Amino acid sequence: MAVAPVIIQSAAKHTSTLIFLHGLGDTGHGWATTMGMIRTPDMKVICPTAPTIPVTLNAGFRMPSWFDLKTLDIGGPEDEEGIKNATKNVHELIRSEIQGGISANRIMLGGFSQGGALALYAALTFTEPLAGVMALSCWLPMHKNFPGALKCPNTVPILQCHGDCDPVVPYKFGQLSSSVLKTFMKSSQFQSYRGLSHSSNEAELEDMKKFIEKYVRRQ
Repeated sequence: MAVAPVIIQSAAKHTSTLIFLHGLGDTGHGWATTMGMIRTPDMKVICPTAPTIPVTLNAGFRMPSWFDLKTLDIGGPEDEEGIKNATKNVHELIRSEIQGGISANRIMLGGFSQGGALALYAALTFTEPLAGVMALSCWLPMHKNFPGALKCPNTVPILQCHGDCDPVVPYKFGQLSSSVLKTFMKSSQFQSYRGLSHSSNEAELEDMKKFIEKYVRRQ
């Protein structure tokens, strides 16, 4: 991670952590305040910023991106090496929290769009069970590799959220990813938001808040 992540320290004694990954072209600042509003008082928030790289989908222009996006077609080519490298960086962030005394099952991973895709892949390929994953307006990368690539227990809770009017990552991609996840994960739920485009809204944030409170109870 070339740029230091945005960190919001916990308001009470630190016993849990939320790592949240932004979407294409954004930075860690984009979601930090929102995540700070929905977390529990004992939760630290970490919002890293992706490295600036050329992105094929945007005519090779350089922008913050976790990995190269070649296309947004569900069966199109993917930057497998880039996804795996980005996953290693996320795993390092998680391990750093574990070394700091926070157990894996008190660490939640989340992300929006490309960041949500990476959060899903990183959680599923981490050997220890995380508290849960919040995947917003996104898809499951390299979905054909699952369940073979699965390293976490199949009990890790997943909350997928998607607006049914999303013009960027089609709602159908979210639904298809959800169907794949449900074939090998026991606690995967898909929440739809009527009229929501490629963004977030109050109802979604409320669902995320409840998900955090359910799976990372305050100690």
